[in-house]
Amino acid sequence: MQIRDLPYSDPGDPDVRSGPRFLFWLGRNQLGGQLKSLSWGLLHQLGIAGLPVTVGLAVQAVIDRSGGRLALAGGLIVALGVLIAVGDTMLHRTAVTNWITAAARVQQLLARKTAELGSALTRRVAAGEVVAVSTGDVEKIGWFVEALSRFAAAATALVVICVGLAFYLPSLGLMVALAMPVLALAVLPLLPRATRRADEQREKAGKATELASDTVAGLRVLRGIGGEELFLGRYRRASQEVRRAAVRSARMWALISAVQVLLPGILLISLVWYGATLARDGRIDVGQLVTVYSAATLMLFPLRHFEEIAMAYSFSRPSAQRAVRVLSLHRSAQEATVEGVAPTGDLYDPATGLMAPRGQFTAVVCGDPDEAGRLAERLGGHAATGEEGDKAAAATPSVLLGGVALDEIPLDAARAAVLVQDKDPVLLSGTLQELLDVPSSGLVTPDAALEAAQCADVLSALAQASADNDGDPMRTRITERGRSLSGGQRQRLALARSLVTDPEALVLDEPTSAVDSHTEARVAAGIAKLRQGRTTVAFASSPLLLDAADRVVLVHEGTVVAVGTHHDLLRNEPRYRAVVTRETDDEAAAADAVNGVGDDVSAMKSGDVPAMKSIEEIEERA
Repeated sequence: MQIRDLPYSDPGDPDVRSGPRFLFWLGRNQLGGQLKSLSWGLLHQLGIAGLPVTVGLAVQAVIDRSGGRLALAGGLIVALGVLIAVGDTMLHRTAVTNWITAAARVQQLLARKTAELGSALTRRVAAGEVVAVSTGDVEKIGWFVEALSRFAAAATALVVICVGLAFYLPSLGLMVALAMPVLALAVLPLLPRATRRADEQREKAGKATELASDTVAGLRVLRGIGGEELFLGRYRRASQEVRRAAVRSARMWALISAVQVLLPGILLISLVWYGATLARDGRIDVGQLVTVYSAATLMLFPLRHFEEIAMAYSFSRPSAQRAVRVLSLHRSAQEATVEGVAPTGDLYDPATGLMAPRGQFTAVVCGDPDEAGRLAERLGGHAATGEEGDKAAAATPSVLLGGVALDEIPLDAARAAVLVQDKDPVLLSGTLQELLDVPSSGLVTPDAALEAAQCADVLSALAQASADNDGDPMRTRITERGRSLSGGQRQRLALARSLVTDPEALVLDEPTSAVDSHTEARVAAGIAKLRQGRTTVAFASSPLLLDAADRVVLVHEGTVVAVGTHHDLLRNEPRYRAVVTRETDDEAAAADAVNGVGDDVSAMKSGDVPAMKSIEEIEERA
C-alpha cells in the first residue's frame, strides 16, 4: 500500500476476537508493504554484515603488504556503503509507510464504527477511552506494524551472520553463534513485569484523559457552582498518579536496556580475550580476529531490534485490545434483510405498547427520565447498552414502523426513517450553514427549521459575532460543542438540525428542557406546525409541550397505562397528574380524597349511593 491510496475505499472487516489477532490481521492486510520493508531491511543489514569481512581483508592486506588486495577491500567498502545507504533510506520509507497506512486503516475502522453506533458508543465505552484509542493507541499499533518488518530483517541478518562466522572461523564463530540466542532472549523474563507496569500507566493515563475531557465539557457549570478548584485538584492527583506509573514503567525499560548493554559487553570482552590468545599462539590471523570482532560488534545493532519489537508489542497489545473493544460493538439488529425503500406508517413498540400514529404529534410521559431515554433509543432501533442490555435486547421484540421491524432493515434505511435526538445533543465545530447541511428530504428549508425552533436570538447573536462575514449568521463559525452559546441556544440549534432532516419519524427526548416557558410554548407550536402530517414523538413532562401534542401517552413501569389528550389525562389520571404537576404523595392523596368526595356527592344526587352512606361518612373520608 502507498500513502497516496489513503483513505481506503474499504478498510476491511477486522478480526476482533482479541488484540493479537487484530494485530495479525493488520499485518496480513499489509503483506506487500511488509515484504518490501523486509527486502530493503535485509539489504541494509547484510550490507552492514559485510563490512567486517572487508575490514578484515583490508587489515590482513596491510599486514601482508598487498596493495592490490587493499584496493579491492577499499572498493568493497565503498560499494557496501552505497548499499547500506540505499537500504537504510528505502527501509525507512517503506517502514514509515506501513506505520501510516496501518494507523489510517484503524482510524477508518473506528470512524465507521462510531458512525454505526452513534450516541450509543459513549454509553458503552467511556468518552476518554474512545479519544485514547483514536489518537495514542492508533500510533502505538502503527509502531508495532512498522517495527515488525525491521525486526524480521534484523533476525534474518543475525542468523546469516552467525552461520557465516561458524563456517569462517569455527573457534570464535561458534562462541558468537551460541551467545547470540542468549543475548536476544535474556530480556524475556523482564518483559511481563514491564508490560504490567506499562498497562498500569496507560490505564491511569486514560482515566486522567477522561477526567480532563469531562472537566472541560462541564467547565461552564463548574464555574457556576465554584467547583473549578475541586476538579483541578482531582486532575492534579490523577496526573501525579500517571507520572509515578510512568517512572515505574521507565525503570523497568531502563533495566532491560541495561541488560542489553551489559551482556553484549561481556561477550565482546570474552571474545577479545580468547581471540587475542588464539592470535598470539598463531592459531588464527590478526585479520580473522578483526573480522570476527567487527562482526560481533555490528551484531549489537540488529540486536536492538529485539528490544524494540518487545517494547512495540508490549505497548501495542493493550492498545489493540482497546481498539478491539470498540470495534467489536454491534447494534442488536440483523443487517440488510429487507431491500428497497424504508417503510412508512405507524411507529409501534411491542414491548411497552407505545403507538405513535403516522402523521400525528405524540407526546410520551415517563416518571423515570432514564426509562424515557432508553425507550427513545429503542424507538430508533439503537442497540441496548452493556452486556445486560444486549441480553435484554435479544429477548425484546423490535420496534415496528409500518409493520416492518427496524431490526430487519438496513442500518442506513433505519436511520433515515427514524431519527432520534437525545437530551444532550452535540454541535460539531463549523459554520451554522455547515451545521444544517445534513442529509434530508429537501422539503424543510434551514430558515423554516430555525424559525420553528425559535432561533431568532441565536441568529442575532451569531450576526453580531460575524464581523468578518458581513453580518451573515449562516457563515459564522460555531466553536466546538457550541460552547460559545448558552444551553438553550445549543438545544434549539440541535432541534433545528433535526427538523431540517425531515425524517419519516422524529423522536425527541426532552427537546425544550433548557429553555424558558415563553420560548418553550413557541417551540412546541413550531414543532407541531412544521411536522404536520409527519410522525413526531416527544418525550417530555412539560404541560406547554404536552398541550401542543395531538395525543399523550403515559408510560408507567415500562408499560403504556393511559392514552388521551393532555387535559383529559390531567383530569382523570392521578399518575399522569403526579408526573406533570410534580405533586408530592401527600398532595396526591389529598387530591384523590377531594375527587372522591365530589364523586360521592354526585352519586348521591343521582341516587346511585346506598342510603346507609351519609354525609358524615363522606366528610370523614375527606
